[in-house]
Amino acid sequence: MRLKRTNIIFALCLIIWASLLYYTFSTIQISTSDISINIEKKLSQLEVGLSEQFQMNSNMIRNAHEYLRYKTAETVKGSETYNNDLKIPILVFACNRISIAKCLDKLILYRPNADKFPIIVSQDCNHQETTDVIKKYEQITLIQQPDQSDIQVPPKEKKFKGYFKIARHYGWALNQMFFSYNFSTVIIVEDDLEVAPDFFEYFLGAYPILQKDPSLWCISAWNDNGKENLVDLKRPDLLYRTDFFPGLGWMLKKETWIELYSKWPRAYWDDWIRDPAQRKGRSCIRPEISRTRTFGKIGVSNGLFFEKHLKYIKLNEDYVPFTKMNLTYLLKDNYDRDFISSVYQSAVVTYQELREGKLSTNAPVRVIYRTREEFKRRSKILGLMDDFKSGVPRTAYKGIVSFHYKGRMVHLAPNLNWQGYDPSWS
Repeated sequence: MRLKRTNIIFALCLIIWASLLYYTFSTIQISTSDISINIEKKLSQLEVGLSEQFQMNSNMIRNAHEYLRYKTAETVKGSETYNNDLKIPILVFACNRISIAKCLDKLILYRPNADKFPIIVSQDCNHQETTDVIKKYEQITLIQQPDQSDIQVPPKEKKFKGYFKIARHYGWALNQMFFSYNFSTVIIVEDDLEVAPDFFEYFLGAYPILQKDPSLWCISAWNDNGKENLVDLKRPDLLYRTDFFPGLGWMLKKETWIELYSKWPRAYWDDWIRDPAQRKGRSCIRPEISRTRTFGKIGVSNGLFFEKHLKYIKLNEDYVPFTKMNLTYLLKDNYDRDFISSVYQSAVVTYQELREGKLSTNAPVRVIYRTREEFKRRSKILGLMDDFKSGVPRTAYKGIVSFHYKGRMVHLAPNLNWQGYDPSWS
């Protein structure tokens, strides 16, 4: 009897679901965003109306709801395929840039769901003009760093006092996110970043990998060598592991913050994170084509690297459905086996051969470096960033810096018997 009743209920749900689907797509001529809103509204009404009668079958109704989302994913751009209970805030750090509006406009434009991705702006500096700009956005929450006292710094570092204030702000704001709001994961953005159309989709797709793989400690939207002539514009889906912490739009777990917050530095927090004592051999995920781009030339760093590198970073323009892709190749065991093998099986070439383009095939190739000086010399002529942090080159994984040159994958790599990063390379 129970089985028969279940079959009847299931058939009734399917009939109602089919009717809603037919009505939505056959009789209403509206935009895809309105389709999504209409479907969600009708399904919510259906769940309320049947909740008492079908209490024992609530799981089946929710499954039908999720199935409808899946079926309409190609019609409704940015369809929500993630866990209903997952909430990942976007924490935007602000100070005195009224141009934060450019950052917030893009975040709101591309955000697929306001409930799943609350935007929280944390402002330092007590800059009223910036506060006024932020308060115009009803869709965001503003919190303000309360400690505006002066910071005592060593005499030799007076001109770097801004870095001390930034570290204080970061520590306070991340404590708010993880301990006051009790979020489990946060995406961190700064007020001078513009995001790509698939910014949220990128982080949603990579989120399960970050949760599963303890050898990862962040997901970053940034490619330090992501200038247009150094990336494959046909592969916006391509992702890498990197031992270098990129920042500039990145995802952090609460477990990692619990590990870091009690020893948070007074200044230069990003370089501190890159230190081996904090990194502990862990890596981040980064994209072939950046999902963020900075427009902040003027700031505490006085435009360091901006004119030579940062302003040329290519921002992705295509929407890549990362949540529907198999990204398990990024798990450490899989990646180390396949990536390292492919790198050291590739042919060794010189810069001269690369530049002249006379190689017989378009297969990936390898350029070798053995010393710090060789790395810096080869990086400069190839157009790569040539600096190190705690001995790690930007974008490197196991010493290998991968990029594209004239449409070809190139690996700037140490010898196969590489013994690890040397912190004296700085």
